[in-house]
Amino acid sequence: MKKEIESSLNESINIKVELLSSSVESVIQIANMLIEAFKTGHSLYLMGNGGSAADAQHISGELVGRFKKNRKPLPALALTTDTSVLTAIANDFGYDLCFERQVDAFVKNGDVVFSLSTSGNSVGIINATILAKKKGAKTIAFTGKGGGRLKDHVDLCLEIPSTDTARIQECHITIGHILCSLVEKELFG
Repeated sequence: MKKEIESSLNESINIKVELLSSSVESVIQIANMLIEAFKTGHSLYLMGNGGSAADAQHISGELVGRFKKNRKPLPALALTTDTSVLTAIANDFGYDLCFERQVDAFVKNGDVVFSLSTSGNSVGIINATILAKKKGAKTIAFTGKGGGRLKDHVDLCLEIPSTDTARIQECHITIGHILCSLVEKELFG
């Protein structure tokens, strides 16, 4: 057990060190995109499947609730949370349209759509991201190494330098927390 624990922690640390040397500028660009959207009255929509759905909800919760400061809530919505909408769309149209139909219903020009996919190849996420871009939204993706097909359909793609789902998701939430902190400090001092 000790070796597995040490190995997992060291792997996580090494990936984050690599991310630190390769992606700080991308994180700054993403933060600025979110800050500009919130400053101009636009909303953030987040989506993902499985653990990435949980990460989308987590980030949304930090922005609507609070991260470190008691402040005005920010308009962030995880498209992963309404089980009635998700199951109705999945039943009536197919699971690949679960997020696309919500993007069609809610996203407006100038909003930001944040797609989380460890592989970058989720058809439903890609479909929704393409539609968001057509509607004039700014698009961000968090993926694993290589970015999958999703990276070709977004304005900014943060690729975690790993193919291990657990390590990718650990980095996604770490960067998500950093973004929440940057947004909060910029908007609320």
